[in-house]
Amino acid sequence: MSTSETIPAGIPKCPTGIRGLDEITYGGLPRGRPTLICGGAGAGKTLLAMEFIVRGARDFGEPGVFVAFEENTDELAANVSSLGFDLPAMVEQQKLALDYVRIERSEIQEAGDYDLEGLFVRLAVAIDGIGAKRIVLDSLEALFAGLPNEAILRAELRRLFSWLKQRGLTAIITAEQGQGTLTRYGMEEYISDCVIFLDHRVADQIATRRLRIVKYRGSVHGTNEYPTMIDETGLSVLPISSLGLDYGVSNERIATGVAALDAMFGGQGYYRGSSILISGTAGTGKSSFAAAFADAACQRGERCLYLAYEESAAQIVRNMGSIGFDLQRWVDEGRLRFHAVRSTLFGLEQHLVTIHKLAAEFRPDCVVMDPVTNLNAVGGDAEITAMLTRVIDYLKQSGITAMFTSLTSAGLVIEQTDVGISSLMDTWQLLRQDDMAGERKRLLYVLKSRGMAHSSEVRQFRLTEEGIRLEEAQ
Repeated sequence: MSTSETIPAGIPKCPTGIRGLDEITYGGLPRGRPTLICGGAGAGKTLLAMEFIVRGARDFGEPGVFVAFEENTDELAANVSSLGFDLPAMVEQQKLALDYVRIERSEIQEAGDYDLEGLFVRLAVAIDGIGAKRIVLDSLEALFAGLPNEAILRAELRRLFSWLKQRGLTAIITAEQGQGTLTRYGMEEYISDCVIFLDHRVADQIATRRLRIVKYRGSVHGTNEYPTMIDETGLSVLPISSLGLDYGVSNERIATGVAALDAMFGGQGYYRGSSILISGTAGTGKSSFAAAFADAACQRGERCLYLAYEESAAQIVRNMGSIGFDLQRWVDEGRLRFHAVRSTLFGLEQHLVTIHKLAAEFRPDCVVMDPVTNLNAVGGDAEITAMLTRVIDYLKQSGITAMFTSLTSAGLVIEQTDVGISSLMDTWQLLRQDDMAGERKRLLYVLKSRGMAHSSEVRQFRLTEEGIRLEEAQ
């Protein structure tokens, strides 16, 4: 959902405060109703639930109760302290109530009957003690471990959900994924008003996390699988399906970093907020044009985020210094930030979320991705195209000018890129090397540039100590 969209009318919502989740749910979880969070071990269920409680109390003035059936309160506090959540302090301030309920299956079987009366009394005391508006029960498997009778289990589950609704609590209940079912008992999803499924999968040794809203009674919601990330700030959800073609455009033009190249675009350079592709075979100078673009942005007093997937920041700075670009100066002044990682460090979804996070933190005017073809190591062409489409849409909505470099394999048709992203770009420059009179020459030409007149000339260029020099057209 873009910032220009409004939240559709529907049932009352309870904001979670979790980045991206409120966007794809159009406002949050159903207020006064239970939401089921299910998934396999390590998917992030407890973390999502804890963030819902802590952020509710801290950011929205809604005290909450967190009831754990597997981890004690000390373990919970230690686990989330790295996120900056001080649970003991919140308990002392009566913004939060923590309770650990120990349930032993052997004791229940020995005693005989088992129902939730005692739990309801215990919950009521905790809720009334702080005036709670939110509650989490983590997790159902431990709570109902002593109920082998499915009929009793169904009855008690319905009773629990009904009790939570009667109290007007916005509730999260976590549950483990079952064999062929969303949950182990296979019935919780039918009596929950909202069901969210978390998935942690590994493909080709690359781990990815995803979230899907399975159902949401009384509300529209995003229906795709969404990439998620867990880092030092907590859980993030990337709302990819809501990124539409509703962004604004600018008529402002910005310099390319090479004066003679500006002349090929009517003397004015690129449109601000546009996407630019520099493609070519190895050694043609793609990174050099990217460095020129970044240097020009910093000279204008703007910020540039440089995402490097092939070389370290120090190596790029050294190499570009040999052709006249002092990038270290801009790093020292805080105008240029490098994020250099191997593409195989994590999957495409995590790269996507990381770009969002870095852009939100650094707030750049320009972004360079060099080279996007290195992402081939962690995804197929279709997956990379989908990922880059989301990146481009996000950057356009933010008004950020983006440059992408792409390696073209020798033997490919020149109007083709290895990852098939040329159609997504506003401007496409092709670099190539040709043998002329026994010498290899570097050539540049503009294949397209939407919305502006541009030169159709093929220009020879050289990389010199004073920068990139385009020769006069013959």
